[in-house]
Amino acid sequence: MENKQYNTGYIFGITLVATLGGLLFGYDTAVISGAEKGLEGFFLQAADFEYNKFLHGITSSSALIGCVIGGAASGFFATRFGRRNSLRFASILFFLSALGSYNPEFLFFTKGEPTFDLLIAFNLYRILGGIGVGLASAVVPMYIAEIAPSGIRGTLVSCNQFAIIFGMLVVYFVNYLILGDHTYPIIDKDAVTGALSVNQASDQWTISQGWRYMFGSEAIPAAVFGLMLFFVPKTPRYLVMSNRPVEALAVLTKINGEATAKVILNDIISTSQEKKEKLLSYGAGVIVIGIMLSVFQQAIGINAVLYYAPRIFESAGAEGGGMFQTVIMGIVNIVFTAVAIFTVDRVGRKPLLIIGSIGMAVGAFSVAICDNMGLKGIVPVLSIIVYAAFFMMSWGPVCWVLISEIFPNTIRGQAVAIAVAFQWIFNYIVSSTFPPLYDFSPMAAYGLYGAICVLAALFVWKWVPETKGKTLEDMTKLWRK
Repeated sequence: MENKQYNTGYIFGITLVATLGGLLFGYDTAVISGAEKGLEGFFLQAADFEYNKFLHGITSSSALIGCVIGGAASGFFATRFGRRNSLRFASILFFLSALGSYNPEFLFFTKGEPTFDLLIAFNLYRILGGIGVGLASAVVPMYIAEIAPSGIRGTLVSCNQFAIIFGMLVVYFVNYLILGDHTYPIIDKDAVTGALSVNQASDQWTISQGWRYMFGSEAIPAAVFGLMLFFVPKTPRYLVMSNRPVEALAVLTKINGEATAKVILNDIISTSQEKKEKLLSYGAGVIVIGIMLSVFQQAIGINAVLYYAPRIFESAGAEGGGMFQTVIMGIVNIVFTAVAIFTVDRVGRKPLLIIGSIGMAVGAFSVAICDNMGLKGIVPVLSIIVYAAFFMMSWGPVCWVLISEIFPNTIRGQAVAIAVAFQWIFNYIVSSTFPPLYDFSPMAAYGLYGAICVLAALFVWKWVPETKGKTLEDMTKLWRK
């Protein structure tokens, strides 16, 4: 029977530091929601090229290219340099990206003069931050899962999703404060050519400065994260894989007590002896399930809502302005993420995913129906919030829990990297195709996402194993069968 006498303060302290990586994950990916309109207005004033919706979709989603790279490389970094050092590297990338996105003209370009070369430089800075996000998205839940006792692992890993959503809420609020009394630019579209231009009545401060402060604000939490990582240990499982069992025992003892620590250490050693096991040593099924969990988490379309929230709410006729409604949605998201944290180790992973999928489908289909009927105001706004809320109590946290715990110890680094890379690939596909798809027909966009939610529920019901209450070593035994 598992020991329940954990060193709770120590465990939660470690988890709090690690989840700062999740907060930065949310901050970095959602900062674009407040900055993208000002950024669009800035580059629409370029004289050497025509900035259009296609380029804006790529620019708004460019960080996701880095996320794919960081996610794919996370297995190498986590295995070669350790979980903690990988997070330290991610914090440096977050910091440099924030400063570079704030001032992309640094050293090479004229300040305030939009050009195609400057657009490339800006995107490279965003990609740099995306690599940090990709690393953090894979390594933070892996780090927490390898530190946490099995009885509270789901809760602690879910805290990372809470941190992600809290990071989004923080940046929504920061963007709201930065915008202040200023307004987003008015974008005109030529009826004949379809060319975009900035209306002369637009607020020039938002175009020249507002988006810079929004991106630059991330440098503060990035610096705090990097400093705090000097106060947390390496994970016991990584230490065992690195042939340092004495150090692993010391960490386990501080977390679980001496007697339990020795039992856990023996379990880790027994399942980590074959250090160089091949990726498919346990069959393709576990890898495919991990990949499909990642694909469905993104294909259901949630990040299209999170990244373009102010624009969507404004189009839906929200009172108080799109940015205000985005802050409200952020608060609702926090509440429903807390629901997952307090239920994931009681209810289990599968029930939450199935319930969440059905709730999301209802919300998405409702938005599609409202668009088809031409309804504006409270009904479509609430439907969008319902859609996001059900994601936050299910696919948001629970997918990361499963990805961090479903794979056997000896292939976890590689397998998590593959699953996370697929997650970011589909995140990029959804986010970059949303602007033209939404411009073509909101009904088509949300109808598609609703249908995928239904498929996601069927997939979980049929194929995903329940991992509630199982140790990471139990998963090795399950897949070995």
